[in-house]
Amino acid sequence: MVSVIIPTLNEENSIAKVIGVAKKCPLVNEVIVVDDHSFDNTVDFAKKAGASVITSTRIGKGASMLDGLLVSTNSIIAFIDADIENYEHNLIDMLVRPIIEEGYDFVKSTFERQAGRVTELAAKPLLSLLFPQALVFCQPLSGMIAGKRSFLEKVKFESDYGVDIGILLDMMSLGAKIKEVNIGKIENKMKQWQQLAPMAREVSKAILARARLNPDFNLDTLQTTAIILDQMDMAVKESLIGLKKMFIFDMDNTILKGRYIYHAAEKFNFRRELLDIISNNQESYLITKLIAKLLKGLNFAQLIAAADELETVEDAADVIAELKKREYIVGIISDSYNFVAQHIANKIGAHFSIANELEFSESRATGEVKVLSYFMKTEKSRCNHNFCKSNALIDLSAKYNIPLSNIIAIGDSENDVCMIKHAGIGIAFCSENKLLNSVADKLISERKFSSVLEFAK
Repeated sequence: MVSVIIPTLNEENSIAKVIGVAKKCPLVNEVIVVDDHSFDNTVDFAKKAGASVITSTRIGKGASMLDGLLVSTNSIIAFIDADIENYEHNLIDMLVRPIIEEGYDFVKSTFERQAGRVTELAAKPLLSLLFPQALVFCQPLSGMIAGKRSFLEKVKFESDYGVDIGILLDMMSLGAKIKEVNIGKIENKMKQWQQLAPMAREVSKAILARARLNPDFNLDTLQTTAIILDQMDMAVKESLIGLKKMFIFDMDNTILKGRYIYHAAEKFNFRRELLDIISNNQESYLITKLIAKLLKGLNFAQLIAAADELETVEDAADVIAELKKREYIVGIISDSYNFVAQHIANKIGAHFSIANELEFSESRATGEVKVLSYFMKTEKSRCNHNFCKSNALIDLSAKYNIPLSNIIAIGDSENDVCMIKHAGIGIAFCSENKLLNSVADKLISERKFSSVLEFAK
């Protein structure tokens, strides 16, 4: 059987159609969308179309592809782009049949469309100098590919747009049997000119990294690269959602029925070490750093699987859908890890998440964590804590131009006290913390969110 992996970022207009094409192939029993922190409805539409959805551990197409490979289960993997609405109905068949029936190890697609500008401006000039044998492939940057897992596990997945050319060059180096297939005419969104410079740099970096392994590598031959790249600008900005009300959820023991790190400690056998850290330290920043070390070596698939074992409050997705209809921005602020918080945000339909960033290298936790500046004390802080969720709340208020009085926040523990106190409406959710209950405007004792709709107008 075949696994289809679709890396995506803000592709709400095309993702359902792409998933539909993947599902038409009778050989496919697994479709995985790896979302790169979209802020539109991509995740919702992907789930409705029947795909499994995970959130990438790092920003970048290649990182998403590797994450998808790690969680997939089949021996043949196909990767397809999410921004194309007119794939042929038998796309996956065209990509995988040469592997299944003809003994190929890797299939690269070619197609009819206007020549890619990054291909023409950066990739082909470099390849002609360094890897002329790769020019037998019409479109070396094509993102529609398929391969045997045994080969894909041996290549290096660049984290960014250099991934496609990197995989091709690595497959050639491995001596893989490669076939190029024509998948017809496609139409995808043309990138704006200001987006091309970073893409070209990422592609060039991937080519140069492999060229340096060649003993004949000579920097003098690469002067044209600088000329090509200097002609491009580097500026890509994302637009913000322009709504005027916000609802913030805590994650552990609020959305989730349990705390992620405690569940992970039981699953991966570091419960005693976790309790030692918590009982012997009082500074939250230090505790966060020490706990991250307990996760070192665990891969993304293992950590996401642990998150999926924790149930969410039954009506979370329905209540959030209603909040969004009422024009609320809905987010999660958590002192857990962002790859978990965003995964849960995707599940329940929240717009975004803010949490500490666990670092990964080749999709394995390094044991290091980046504590976001969102949480740090500033001159605008309203409490004396050096590290506090209320600071993230204040930052979001400024970023979205939403007064704190228009923000509702809900949480369960002492770590939520300041956030609950300074929100326009603060809700204590099934909390046993007396301080939190005393500062909250509302108390919810039943593990359901439906009652928040009574005052979230």
